[in-house]
Amino acid sequence: MTERPTADDGRRPANQGPKAAARNRTALIAAAREIFAEHGLSAPLSAIARRAGVGQGVLYRHFPDRNAVAAAVLEENVRQIEQAAAAEDATLAMVLGVVTWHLTESAAFVSLVHAETANGRVGTHAYARDLSERVERALRGLLPDGHRLGAANDLMLAVAMVSGAVTGPTREEQEHRALAAWRLLGVEVGPVRPHDG
Repeated sequence: MTERPTADDGRRPANQGPKAAARNRTALIAAAREIFAEHGLSAPLSAIARRAGVGQGVLYRHFPDRNAVAAAVLEENVRQIEQAAAAEDATLAMVLGVVTWHLTESAAFVSLVHAETANGRVGTHAYARDLSERVERALRGLLPDGHRLGAANDLMLAVAMVSGAVTGPTREEQEHRALAAWRLLGVEVGPVRPHDG
C-alpha cells in the first residue's frame, strides 16, 4: 500500500476537486504525447500515469482506454493549431511550424487514427475527417491569395505528405525530415514549436 502525500504539518492536503481534475487531465495529455512518442502506442498506460504524477485510477477516470487518450491528444493538437491561427500576429509559416511540431510529437497518434479508419470502426472516420477539416479551416484562413497550396485539396495533401515524411529514430531526425518535405514542396515554415498561447 502506498502512503498518501501529507502537508508540511503532517495532515493530508485538502482535496482540490475540479482544479485538480483539470490539472490532472492536462498532465495526462502531455504525458501521453511524450510516452507514445518515445515508446509507441504499445507503451503501458501506467507509464502515462507515472509521467503525469498521478495514479492509474486517475488516468482511467479521465480516459477509459487507450483510444480515449489518443483522441484527447489529437483534440488538444487541433485546438492548439486553431489558437495559433487565431492569434493576432498569426502567419501561415508560423502556424505550419505549430502543425509540424504536432506531427513530429504525435506521429503515433496520427498512425492510430489511420489504423482505426482502415479497420472501419464506427465514428472514427468521421472524427478524423472533422479534425482534418478544422486544421484545414485554420490554415486556409491564413493562405495569401495565389499561394501555391491554394487549390482545393492541395493544402491538406501537403500536410498529409509531410506527415508521411515524419520518420526517423529521434525527434530531431523526424523534425529534420518534416522540414525537408516542406522545402521540397516550396513552402516556408516558421519555428517548429508548440503554440504557447
